[in-house]
Amino acid sequence: MLDRSDQYSHLNIIGASARDRRPFLDRPGSIFASCNKGLRGPYTGVDTVLTAVLPEANQRWPELVGHHRMELLAAIPELAELIGPAPRTLAMDAPFVERTLWQGKAMPRNLSQGIVTFLREYAQRLRQTGSKPPELAFDDVHRAEPTTQEFIALFLRRVDSGLWPLSVGTDGTSPLEPALTAVLADYTEWQYAPVRREEALRSVEELASEYIASDGTSDDPAAYAAYMALGAGDRTARHDRRAEALEAAASWGIRVAALVYHRERGNDPHGKGLAAVETAAEYLSVMGFRSAAADMCERGRALADPDQDAVAYRKFTAILIAQTMSLGRLHEAAGLCREMRRRYTHPAIHMTASHFLAMIATRCATPRDHDEVLEYQNTALVIANGLPDERDRMIHSGFQDDGLALIEMHRGNAARALELVEGAIARGDGHFGPDEWLLHRSQLSYSRARLLAALGDTAEAHAAFTKLSEMDPYNPDYLSERAALSRQRGDLEAAVEDYNRAAELGPPFVELYHDRGAALAGLGRYAEALADFDYVLDMEPDKSDTLLSRAELLLETGRLEDAAADAERAMGQFTVDARLYCVRGMIHLAADDPAQAVVCFDAALELDPDYPAALVNRAVALFELSDPGRSVADLTRALELSEPDPELLLNRGIGYVACDDPASALADFNRALMLPEADIPELLYHRGLCFLGMGDRDRGQADLLASRRSGSRIEEIDSLLTGV
Repeated sequence: MLDRSDQYSHLNIIGASARDRRPFLDRPGSIFASCNKGLRGPYTGVDTVLTAVLPEANQRWPELVGHHRMELLAAIPELAELIGPAPRTLAMDAPFVERTLWQGKAMPRNLSQGIVTFLREYAQRLRQTGSKPPELAFDDVHRAEPTTQEFIALFLRRVDSGLWPLSVGTDGTSPLEPALTAVLADYTEWQYAPVRREEALRSVEELASEYIASDGTSDDPAAYAAYMALGAGDRTARHDRRAEALEAAASWGIRVAALVYHRERGNDPHGKGLAAVETAAEYLSVMGFRSAAADMCERGRALADPDQDAVAYRKFTAILIAQTMSLGRLHEAAGLCREMRRRYTHPAIHMTASHFLAMIATRCATPRDHDEVLEYQNTALVIANGLPDERDRMIHSGFQDDGLALIEMHRGNAARALELVEGAIARGDGHFGPDEWLLHRSQLSYSRARLLAALGDTAEAHAAFTKLSEMDPYNPDYLSERAALSRQRGDLEAAVEDYNRAAELGPPFVELYHDRGAALAGLGRYAEALADFDYVLDMEPDKSDTLLSRAELLLETGRLEDAAADAERAMGQFTVDARLYCVRGMIHLAADDPAQAVVCFDAALELDPDYPAALVNRAVALFELSDPGRSVADLTRALELSEPDPELLLNRGIGYVACDDPASALADFNRALMLPEADIPELLYHRGLCFLGMGDRDRGQADLLASRRSGSRIEEIDSLLTGV
């Protein structure tokens, strides 16, 4: 038997069948989980692990579980039985028919990142108390849903095998998600399980029953052969009995996988089967499991007759179009739209298809053909405005106006976009009661708030996001948007407060942690900022923007070697980037290599001639290289690109002195002294030197004495005054 040495490592156990792999995965004291998506869909296997560890984790460290409650429950709602329910949002409570927007395509990955973080912290706490977590074993990973495969890839990369070893069981031949394939190669040792013979003969009845009980997930050829040997009537009856047994206490996982499997194959596939597929498709769409939702809709379309089950067929197709769009399968999405327009004459179907075609063209096409987009969306809007039912007309015209607003935004007509959205809001407010279609109306208000921000009306946008947060207090998106506005307005404390609350309400969005890190850095809270940047790069090592932000922060705090390492790592990810060249130049400057720094700043400015940071830092390097004329020119351009800045004026004044232009230097010093946040003692010191250089001893001496009284440069000033 294969065995682990004392030096743990993650393992990839490769065997032709589950029976071959089982002895090396299902070990005493370990948590063994089959990940076959036919059992419980997305997160099958992960749910087994969490069900095993959460009771102890919640008892010993309830604050740890509470911190990750949102992602745990968003991924696997059934865990509420162990840790209690999550706070409700408008999106969670709205009926499916009212949904017009779906979870972002990154949501499942964000959920997985949060769960991995929870499990890693749980293992660390166990180790700190002298315990260790049970070994984990995930089998049938080659038959796992993509969300589960992505989770396993993240766990293998982010959780050290010495902290919590994981064994992964695959058959070695079936294709895996590319990310998991790469991680298995880099982070696991591969071991092969020999073929095991059947230990005991089983009857055909036993084998057939085994296959049904496995919910169609058994990979035993004999079990499948026995199942197929059953008579058709016997087989469907067994599926019905299994479905009834499962449905009595079915979790959502079972409802989107095993239950659907049996209902499709029972005696009523077009009744109970179709209903089960529809329920599963709705749930998977709402939860953001796009690949699984698309697969379920394909099954629904295969089961529903386009004419006899037209309503269900159209619904599956509409959901499938939305999912294929988000998965980047644009040609497929457009083909489905054209199919709907060919197959049906109902106005609402043509409205929906035209809207989807417009969204494909405006959101995904490069370059955008605005004329084509308008043709599609105007068609959708005309049909919406002509719907016979007043209530339908009000709802759909508002939705289509929102789509047209997005198009106008892309065309550069933000004011027109705002007008469209505000018109839709006003019509809805005048027609619906305060509690009707709340999700749809909140989404219109969200569009309005974002348009206000795009138009530069930050005060009104801030107020709009505040109102949305009051309407839907557990939605983190509104807080993140308001935080971004607070950063623009210079209120970093308010931004951090909103980011903190948003982080509590949702899974770990990397953008949120990056932006909070930037705000914390602006407040001088460097340790907290660095922790946020570290967390982002732990989750997504290729997040280049965060890598450069961390390099800048490390440089700011004097950790030159670490900053250089981040810059070098960034070079491996992208080479043509002005910010990267600027950061490298700043590192050379800090290392007293101004000549090489200028080379880097030149490269940055060749890519972006008006990059302020590169201009300012090149000015410093040029001054150190005794080229004050070019230094002054860079600072002059930097000042033209920004609001009046006392530090830039001080430095340019020093440059003018070196260029023997004291009049210009005095003008900069005097202007800087009038600005808020000016370094008064430093400005007085340099203005005093300038006066002395011009032969004006009285004013020079007065400035130097005023600077000295602040406690600045005492020895230097005393020496100068003695000379005077």
